[in-house]
Amino acid sequence: MGYIEKSFNLPTDYCDEDIRKIIQRETGFGTFSFRIDHKSLDARKKSDIHWVIRVVISSPEIKSEIASKQTDLAIPLKIPILRKPAKAIVVGSGPAGFFAAYILQKGGCETIIIERGSEVDERACAVKKFEQSGIFNPSTNYAFGEGGAGTFSDGKLTSRSKHISAEKQFILSSYVEAGAPEEIMYMAHPHLGSDNLKVIVKGLRKKFLESGGKILFDTCLENIETAPVKNINGCENKVSVKGAFTSSGDYEADHLIMATGHSAFETFRMLMNKGVLFRTKNFAIGCRVEHPQRFINRAQWGKEVLAGVKAAEYRLTSRGDGRLPVYTFCMCPGGVVVPSTAYSNSNIVNGMSRYLRNGEFANAACVAGFSLDNLLKKEVEPLEALDWLENLENSFYTFSGGYKAPCCTIREFISSKAGKGIKTLSSSYSPGLKPAPLWEMLPSDISYAIQMGLGDFNRKIKGFDTGIIMGLESKTSSPIQVVREKGGCCTGFENLYMAGEGSGHSGGIVSSGADGIRVALSILTSS
Repeated sequence: MGYIEKSFNLPTDYCDEDIRKIIQRETGFGTFSFRIDHKSLDARKKSDIHWVIRVVISSPEIKSEIASKQTDLAIPLKIPILRKPAKAIVVGSGPAGFFAAYILQKGGCETIIIERGSEVDERACAVKKFEQSGIFNPSTNYAFGEGGAGTFSDGKLTSRSKHISAEKQFILSSYVEAGAPEEIMYMAHPHLGSDNLKVIVKGLRKKFLESGGKILFDTCLENIETAPVKNINGCENKVSVKGAFTSSGDYEADHLIMATGHSAFETFRMLMNKGVLFRTKNFAIGCRVEHPQRFINRAQWGKEVLAGVKAAEYRLTSRGDGRLPVYTFCMCPGGVVVPSTAYSNSNIVNGMSRYLRNGEFANAACVAGFSLDNLLKKEVEPLEALDWLENLENSFYTFSGGYKAPCCTIREFISSKAGKGIKTLSSSYSPGLKPAPLWEMLPSDISYAIQMGLGDFNRKIKGFDTGIIMGLESKTSSPIQVVREKGGCCTGFENLYMAGEGSGHSGGIVSSGADGIRVALSILTSS
């Protein structure tokens, strides 16, 4: 049996039999099997949009001396086994927290996940109640609960992180085993969808519990117990974590991993009080833009429907001399805008899509990247950065008197002139919209950059300015970053780790999950 790779261009509405016929025609093989190794959409020419598909073909008719190497061997993730018993606590059940806990448990470490929010079905009920009634649950919402903030998203599985092949393979394989579509293993831009994610996180939970792990839902971390560690000379040079104080009781731990996500501001403040070192870093804020999905389809494809493709996407960037860079982020085709606040007195938005991406609207964050030091023209401490962002989020809540999204048309935002157009526009945002001079609600440098960027986007996608722009998008990444050693251990600590988006060292489902895996492997290797 030999193996070869072949690449083909196929129409968007192809079927597997079409692939089989092409293979037979081009190779002449009578007996063979194949699997798709990579699939991407080439939409550079609207008159010739097609899939580019690479397949791995196996056949007894391929001579061993001319056969290529077998390409379907996955890079294995080697999980060390602990040499002596140990206990670990992982705070947070998002991708970083779950995969850190799962690897530790598989490596023989008795592991507990502490999750402040509820399990996913109860969480879904809580967010539905919030959208319908405006009654906010501070523990279970779009930010907190099983699976982390990513549970209610488009579920993108792309990553710009390098050197995570084994970790990524483990994550994607785990998702497929938990119910994800197998196409995530080969799509160039795979996504799960919020509907699939609810099923997947339950499947992952089942695997973790079957491995002997324990999860405490509706349990808030209140504090951590620490003690100084003396070196051989009797000098105190590090701090050791002894355990965690939670709303469900106190727990001892040999290792504590913080994987809280980047919305847990009160946890960051507690860690700062315990001596954990943070630094500020560049991040991005802005608003969310929304258009009818059929408009985006026409702009990208030249038609409203393209057989075999769910919905059109876009990724836009804009740079100009003397202003901040602007870009779209977390584009949700056929999706909805949601109230993603983590606290009752703040008002922020995010986007999510179902797997089929078949909703009426398309939305995306439109943000400007910046340094808070440069914006405020002074050196900003990490605690100040949290306070600054929290105050901005609170100001949007104060303006709206609740969770309606301050909103205007993109055209109004660009021109800094309020009009009457917003009253005639519909939106996917269920809490409702409130007309607002959004350009005045953001820091002036950020507003100016976004105005220029939106004008640039309108030249790239004609009619882009006919959409609406709403709310505050402030969770693209964390404004602070923990100072940590190789392996994820917090500097100055012996056994306290931070992983995922809350650490400021990763972002997105795959890179956060990979970060959690690497922290867990570091613990297993060094213990």
